[in-house]
Amino acid sequence: MTNRSIALFAADEVGRDVAGFFGQKNQKLDCLVLDADEAKIQRDEIQKRAALNNDTSIYLSSELTTEYAQNELRSLDIDIGILAWWPYMISEELINVANEGFLNFHPSYLPYNRGRDPNFWSIVEDTPFGVSIHWVEPEIDSGPIAFQRRIEKSWEDTGEDLYNAAQQKIVELFIHNYDCIISGQIPREPQDDSKATYHTRHELEPTSEIELDKKYTARNLLNLIRARTFSPHPGAWFTDGNTRYEVRIKVNKVDRETKEENNEAQ
Repeated sequence: MTNRSIALFAADEVGRDVAGFFGQKNQKLDCLVLDADEAKIQRDEIQKRAALNNDTSIYLSSELTTEYAQNELRSLDIDIGILAWWPYMISEELINVANEGFLNFHPSYLPYNRGRDPNFWSIVEDTPFGVSIHWVEPEIDSGPIAFQRRIEKSWEDTGEDLYNAAQQKIVELFIHNYDCIISGQIPREPQDDSKATYHTRHELEPTSEIELDKKYTARNLLNLIRARTFSPHPGAWFTDGNTRYEVRIKVNKVDRETKEENNEAQ
């Protein structure tokens, strides 16, 4: 255990697992921030797994905009903040609360697919996919890379598959580089802005529309459908007359030898 002062902003399964790893290492958190919109049972589980004591400051995301909370955070003299699957942008004032800055967990292979829904856009635009832990700057997902890992994708992957893979791999990436993070030996590799892509949530729905009279390559159409295949979320969609339809798909690799054996047996 080190004496570095750490603030963890934790949400979802990733935040839970990161908090749990800190607990396993008996690395005390000086501050834990939880998502006010997340189910209380999940918030309680994160607190249960983390290494907390009576001195640990615990906040909900809804409290961070108050001047009182920000002054409290400054008084903790935080060395580093960690956004583990945190669903919100944080203000420049909060970024500056940590002496060294904040690290953010982002489910894309930056600089590709900054912003929202990178699992969808990686398939639709056929860009590299992976996970990145990067330094937070005011411009979304633009800060220097600390650590990242490529995730190879195939025809069999849907948007849901990539999302789930990202959740698993980013926790592994954090654990693999935990000692560097705790010791303060964290790289700052600038992103190549010339390769950067960026998308907002507002782009997802219109891009997911299949226009029945539009010409698509088979590749592009299949990519669109499987990118939006993510239960229980809506799928790719089209309208015919006044009726809207949704489309989902699962692509399965066929083993050639097995197929030939089956054909011979028929």
